[in-house]
Amino acid sequence: MRFTWINHAPEPMKVKTLLSQHGVTRSLLKKVKFHGGAILVDDQPVLAIHMLTGGETVTMVTPAEVGNDHLGVSNLPIDILYEDRDYLIVNKPAGVASVPAHALPDNTLANRVKGYYRAAGYDNEVVHITTRLDRDTSGIVLFAKHHFAHSIIDHQLKAHAMRKMYLAVVSGDLPDEHGWLDAPIGRAPDSFIKRTTRPDGKPSLTEYWVVKRLRNMTVVRVRLHTGRTHQIRVHFAASGHPLVGDALYGGPRDPWLNRQALHCMQLTFDDPFIEQSLTTFAPLPADIVQLIANNQRANS
Repeated sequence: MRFTWINHAPEPMKVKTLLSQHGVTRSLLKKVKFHGGAILVDDQPVLAIHMLTGGETVTMVTPAEVGNDHLGVSNLPIDILYEDRDYLIVNKPAGVASVPAHALPDNTLANRVKGYYRAAGYDNEVVHITTRLDRDTSGIVLFAKHHFAHSIIDHQLKAHAMRKMYLAVVSGDLPDEHGWLDAPIGRAPDSFIKRTTRPDGKPSLTEYWVVKRLRNMTVVRVRLHTGRTHQIRVHFAASGHPLVGDALYGGPRDPWLNRQALHCMQLTFDDPFIEQSLTTFAPLPADIVQLIANNQRANS
């Protein structure tokens, strides 16, 4: 793939400095250098230490990415919310794992995306999953379609620059219309899967807004300011309001739902390839819509 920039800098700089300013990592530069890529200045091949003086056209040609044969192919369909040369955004249904595990080796979202790439005839079948959801959480999952796009997202995740919004239905009546849940999260001592709030855990911050009050339930819009495993589920459980249907964290059962009431509904990130912020929405799934509809307050 080819990526091109114009050098507008008034002062001399090395090519690798300009590339770094545009998000090119050292590891990607090594792949370009040693695995069949190229760096061009005004269509002439140069080294990364070549000095730029201003006004040049700089092109990075990345090598082809070899697919992972250990990732199986699934031909089950995916619900595509957005796709371009660099990113694929998918609406994951509840009950589908994001990536393979021993119990679910070939029927995950990653397997389905690889099957989609193959059916579409894409040269690159490497599946770069950049955001993940729990198996029983529905909503937006972002895939990068090449190494460079993946590194861009990794940088934004580490800088907490990506904005992820969820809709959840929690048990009970939250006292405040807007609130913060700020408690460190770590592994629960009696489980490999379960997490809990604990003083020696990793800093974790969740923000919420009340959307609607139901019978013994509250619909909330939630923003993650950190990205810990099970963060929303753990924070609301610790506050005394576990998610409806969340058996792992003590949430109450409801006949309209057989999983935790959690959906990733909005994702916003800066896309340098189209030079603008990109926002994607995922509609609420039918089970959460039904849960809300059947638990309306009598006077609502």
